[in-house]
Amino acid sequence: MQNENGDKPPPPPPPSSPEEFQKKLEEMMKQHFPGFTTVNVQPPGFTQTPPDPTSPTEEPDSGLDPTDFDFDHKPRDVKAHLDRYVIKQDEAKKVLSVALCDHYNHVRLALEGTEQPNYTKQNVILLGPTGVGKTYLIRSVAELIGVPFVKADATKFSETGYVGSDVEDMVRELVRRADGDVERAEYGIIYIDEIDKLASATNQTGGRDVSGRGVQTNLLKLMEETEVPARSPNDIAGQMAEMMQNAQGGGPRGNTINTKHILFVVSGAFDGLDKLIRKRLREGSIGFKAAGQDTGPNEQVFEEAQTRDFIDFGFEPEFIGRLPVRVVCNSLNTEDLFHILKHSEGSIIRQYEEDFSCYGVKVHFEESGLRGIAERAADEKTGARGLMTVCERTFRDFKFELPSTVVQRFVVDDALVGDPKMALAGLLKEHEKEERVVLYQAVHEFAERFSEAHGVLVKFTEEAADKLVAEALDQKLNVPELCEVKFKDYQFGLNLIAKNSGKTEFEIGVENVERPDKVLSEWVVKSYREGEAAGGDSNEGGAATDS
Repeated sequence: MQNENGDKPPPPPPPSSPEEFQKKLEEMMKQHFPGFTTVNVQPPGFTQTPPDPTSPTEEPDSGLDPTDFDFDHKPRDVKAHLDRYVIKQDEAKKVLSVALCDHYNHVRLALEGTEQPNYTKQNVILLGPTGVGKTYLIRSVAELIGVPFVKADATKFSETGYVGSDVEDMVRELVRRADGDVERAEYGIIYIDEIDKLASATNQTGGRDVSGRGVQTNLLKLMEETEVPARSPNDIAGQMAEMMQNAQGGGPRGNTINTKHILFVVSGAFDGLDKLIRKRLREGSIGFKAAGQDTGPNEQVFEEAQTRDFIDFGFEPEFIGRLPVRVVCNSLNTEDLFHILKHSEGSIIRQYEEDFSCYGVKVHFEESGLRGIAERAADEKTGARGLMTVCERTFRDFKFELPSTVVQRFVVDDALVGDPKMALAGLLKEHEKEERVVLYQAVHEFAERFSEAHGVLVKFTEEAADKLVAEALDQKLNVPELCEVKFKDYQFGLNLIAKNSGKTEFEIGVENVERPDKVLSEWVVKSYREGEAAGGDSNEGGAATDS
């Protein structure tokens, strides 16, 4: 091929040496990826130098030692731990305790080299309304066992290749929760809430389903066994680092996370599933038996759920087959919510006790107050979450007002829960006399600090102090702030009077509080006149205390 002048183009430059190629690649990586460390990379077309057989080689990490994963809990131990935090749900606790013990006993045997060849992982599906403690159950178990725990929402996932989160991100998050320890992350727990939303998406008609059926398919691989890249495919830095490590001859171990021993727990409210179950029960039975099975609350109907019901609901048969353990959580009534407040170690009232104690205020909850909160939370129809709603509504004004008062203790009873504003007003009125004493003292403390700082003696009359206290209470201000605003010019003015008249003691009366600037101006003018009349004799001039 010739150029426009008829000359042949110059031959291409010879290929760089391996050293030059590696140097250029390292410079590029350091520029675009801070923290990059030098590695030995061979470009395409060059043969990698074989390792010296006489040099010592580093043994690959064999993973966790059996002693690092100490699991000796029995199902009763797990349930007893859950009883401390979660009220009710006894049957769910039993089923969950057995499934977890079976799973982690299998993990322990696998680490000891005696893995059961035909073992099927006992992934769990939780059914129940919102606020009954599904998440709390799984989180409490993860803390007991000491494995990393990740909670995710099924609605945020989409099929790989589409906009949205990838299900594999949950596995990578386990590694982050395990502080980068891949081996420990491989024995963690992944909890996916609102899994029923994926099934609903599969029932939609028209268009491609990228958030239902496709996500179920991707989850199938994770729940069974697969290798998840430690770096997301969209992470360019991770791809480059992995490419360079592979070029060195490094294996994939350490770059992937195996999901074989990760326990998956999914949950959802499954609105509409009860109708499918009731329909099947009616079609399969006749007479009084059918009528009995077709009645009752949803949790009782959920106990009759079969695989075909979940398939009719919208789940893939293979997906629901990977969730062999089914747990039904019951809704919470007023008595259950009362026991949560009174007996649970994770009770919300502990949080409010700590919040008030930060301001030196002690709060005491009487049983009538706890029942009042529980009754109103039951009306919210959101399970235990309603407790926070009611408590926040009840104590909102208390948390705003009390830190700025002298109140050090109050009692929560049914009257307070029923009318928080009236109870707060009564509490403040009850402590008003005590608060006035404290604020009155603050007025005189301000006078002492002012006198020491500015070299003049200032004293407030009783009437002036009362006036300041009344204004502070009315304007919701503290006394030092109010005094600083009112008497901001008195430092200069009083020292000027002292210079003109020699007077260094001043009495602050009610007029000073009501019209501070005007009175100070009159004092200054009077000090000039008296100084002139006395011929500059400061010992006889200035009646600054007259008003």
